[in-house]
Amino acid sequence: MATRAPKKEANEDGLAASRPGAEPMFAWHLPVFESLLQQRANLPHALLAYGPAGSGKTVFGERLAQALLCENRSPLAQACGVCPSCTWYLQGNHPDFRLLRPESFEAQAQAKGDAKTEGKEGKEGSKEIRIDQVRELADFINLSTHRRGLRIILLYPAQSLNLASSNALLKTLEEPPPSTLFILVADSLDRLLPTILSRCRKLALPAPTPAQALAWLQAQGVPEAEVWLASQGGAPLAAREMAQQGRGEELDLWLSHLAAPGTEGALRTADKLQKTAPLQLLSWMQRWLYDMLSLKLAQQLRYYPRHRSQLEALAARVTPQQITAALKACKERRLIAEHPLAPKLFIEDMLLEYQSCLKKTA
Repeated sequence: MATRAPKKEANEDGLAASRPGAEPMFAWHLPVFESLLQQRANLPHALLAYGPAGSGKTVFGERLAQALLCENRSPLAQACGVCPSCTWYLQGNHPDFRLLRPESFEAQAQAKGDAKTEGKEGKEGSKEIRIDQVRELADFINLSTHRRGLRIILLYPAQSLNLASSNALLKTLEEPPPSTLFILVADSLDRLLPTILSRCRKLALPAPTPAQALAWLQAQGVPEAEVWLASQGGAPLAAREMAQQGRGEELDLWLSHLAAPGTEGALRTADKLQKTAPLQLLSWMQRWLYDMLSLKLAQQLRYYPRHRSQLEALAARVTPQQITAALKACKERRLIAEHPLAPKLFIEDMLLEYQSCLKKTA
């Protein structure tokens, strides 16, 4: 599983996007997209698109914004791609469009050569949308539009709004300026303020079917597409991102230790994987535990079918309560996984706690 996928413009729901419009609309979102644009005359002032992580929600928001700004729409209401508005939009400098995302996304875009973030290389930046970013919209939304049409603000991921920036945004949503549309994109609704939710039209975006996701990955030239897709819970963009990053060896090493936990092995594994993001390792562990519990209770696997025999061996000697305790420990650990003081020690402790939770019963 060490084969690396061909490099393309990465976009895991916007987490690595470098510019709007870099991806075409995904087939599984087309029905919702076309239905929405047929209602363009009755659009609200704020849309909130939400759905599974890694399924392409941000691309949906990007293509919707471009279509609404397009000055030469096709009969199907999709953007033409060649008019002045489309050209500006694809170049990232449309005067009636603003993109709001955390600084950390800008840093990732810089790493991929985005000229708009020049000078920020090496700076990770905030993972939140800050209040000053929201306040900077004031001049934009209080001026007349340049093209006498809509002005659009695309904001993602909406769950990265902190309390202060949420309240600042709320003031605008309560008294929306004319000819302005906010498009918010989120993984779920549970991390957003109820007052924000109440002022947006909610739009549930479907995940692709397994067949759609697999066909798309294969068209992208992703090797071992079925394996990557399963490991990411059926999320095709997340699967492509993982394959492009060549994470197969890391994942295999991690799962090999989870299959045969031990103190010495934990120390060796932590040493080898100390440069891997702890949050990523934690996510892999959680999926491993979900599979183990699913095998225990329903004889089913979702994430790691290649490791069925190892998971079955573990599941046979532990109780559901032990697996649940390990999952609870993972959930608590997520609170500090993004900013561990010492990544290697964090990983060691995580593996030792996993081993303790699943200690062989008498």
